[in-house]
Amino acid sequence: MASTEFSINNKIIEPGTKDIIRLNVARLPSGTVINLRIHVFRSEQPGPVALILGGVHGDEINGVEIVRRTVAEGMFENLKCGSVIAIPLLNIYGFINFSRDASEGKDVNRSFPGSMNGSLASRVAATLTKKILPLIDFGLDFHTGGSARYNYPQIRYTGQDAKATELAKQFAAPYLIQKPTVPKSLRKVAATMKKPFLVFEGGESLRFDGFSIDNGIAGIQRVLHAQGMIDSSPKALREPIHFVKTSWIRADRSGMFRWFQESGAKVVAGEPLGVIDDPHAESTVKVFAKKDGYIIGHNNAPVVSQGDALFHIGFTNT
Repeated sequence: MASTEFSINNKIIEPGTKDIIRLNVARLPSGTVINLRIHVFRSEQPGPVALILGGVHGDEINGVEIVRRTVAEGMFENLKCGSVIAIPLLNIYGFINFSRDASEGKDVNRSFPGSMNGSLASRVAATLTKKILPLIDFGLDFHTGGSARYNYPQIRYTGQDAKATELAKQFAAPYLIQKPTVPKSLRKVAATMKKPFLVFEGGESLRFDGFSIDNGIAGIQRVLHAQGMIDSSPKALREPIHFVKTSWIRADRSGMFRWFQESGAKVVAGEPLGVIDDPHAESTVKVFAKKDGYIIGHNNAPVVSQGDALFHIGFTNT
């Protein structure tokens, strides 16, 4: 639970106040200074400290917009208890370069816990690890699918973590997916610090998706309401579906890809999901579902190579 006071970058944020803290991360070769903007909202009453985070990958715009909108629309202005630390954009370099990564092609989310003497990605990770994570009780991290890959709104959480499981159920995204932590990821390093983290995925990179944005914002409200931090939240439109296993259907050949079913659809074994056409009009290969399940993500790329991931399928049992 939140203490009576805490500080970020040697600046004390008192209960009942709000502030914007600028954390220096690095200086680019051009002389441009990279500063993180940290929005802090504190209730007068003690309670949980939540981190609401977007833009770990710079091209995942829906996550940035979800967190930006919660701040802009005043969701955290009148907390009943506890505190919220909101960071709409973590990877500033990636954002301005329309890139998933920071400089030198390094992934911030594979750079934790980071080092202040390392690459830009490592410095960003270290700043979050050292300056912010020690203050929080839990975190919500907002992402989208990768390049040309659409993810149906979903929460990924560590099934062995009872608190993360509880938070995932409170968030109540359409899909809840148990996923092990990945080495050097934010969720992994947070787990070593006993800080439960949820990862939201919705939409695709470099493209706004209103459905995913609305689901992300509603999920934040439900978690904060369940934690006693805000007065109310919208009910989930349907009961979330839990997945214990997922797998990808990959392209058997290269060509021009057209899908018949998209993310959110329930599919059955043997059902045709799409086709891969030879660009010279000489052949067509159908793509079939191998098992019953739900499409939790799909590839929007019109041209694919053999082995490319086409459909991400979630299974409710093993």
